[in-house]
Amino acid sequence: MTRSPMASGAGPAGKRVQRRTLELIQGSLSGRKLERRAPWITSLHRATDGTLAGLGVCMLALSALTLHWQNQWGVSYQQMEAAQVLEHKLQESSALLEQHHLGAVKRPGWLVPTSSEKLIYLPSPRSAATASGLPLLGSIQLRQIRSGY
Repeated sequence: MTRSPMASGAGPAGKRVQRRTLELIQGSLSGRKLERRAPWITSLHRATDGTLAGLGVCMLALSALTLHWQNQWGVSYQQMEAAQVLEHKLQESSALLEQHHLGAVKRPGWLVPTSSEKLIYLPSPRSAATASGLPLLGSIQLRQIRSGY
């Protein structure tokens, strides 16, 4: 079975269609003909190209900033989780210490009952000792640090 030259597109009509298509593509892509006919369209195309390039750069910058901020948020979230774990451990430790001290109260032989005869009164510290130092150091109030802290 043979094919006709018209069906394969190799005939003169097929070549004309192909040339027309190529001329249309080449004519639409070449800027020189358009530049001669309407220079304002050429400048509009250039402005549009510049705007698109600028928007592309802006999108890349915003994407980079978004990734950076997401990373910072992740780091902060991990630090918060670590702080929560430490807080939970501290609460567990204080609960264990409280249970230990409450257990000691239940055993009466371990604690000595207090009475006013067994109290020891100490004289208050002299204020002259703090006045001999710097005036700024005298304004600092020192507190006793409880055991275990």
